[in-house]
Amino acid sequence: MLQVTVILYESVRLYSPVSTLTQLAIEDITLGEVSLPAGVLVSLPTAILHHDKEIWGEDANKFNLERFREGISSATEGQVTYFSFGWGPRICIGQNFAMLEAKMALSMILQIFSFELSPSYTHAPQSSVTVQPQYGAPLIFHKL
Repeated sequence: MLQVTVILYESVRLYSPVSTLTQLAIEDITLGEVSLPAGVLVSLPTAILHHDKEIWGEDANKFNLERFREGISSATEGQVTYFSFGWGPRICIGQNFAMLEAKMALSMILQIFSFELSPSYTHAPQSSVTVQPQYGAPLIFHKL
């Protein structure tokens, strides 16, 4: 798998754009041993799921470049546990565009610059509609 794709998958796992997915059950449904009546709002906390050590291992809170080297299915051992863009019929229609856009922007930047986080950066992700750095993410660019 391409290195940039692996980096983006792991970044989005650690900092999912949306911290919780919600869905309204429009009819009675049974999921395994759980029965949900129509009208129930189901909430899936992706931010918690993506940091679960039982799913991702002891390094669940760390950036691990090897995690997605063989793809999402291999990283999740075939379980549906990676929801950065949703899943199934409700998957984000813009997922492929977002990944392509990120790769294009990064490749254009890296042709001209190298960059690093500023020493003034404070790691403080916050969730509003999407997850964003509370104090921004100041970068220092170096022309190549």
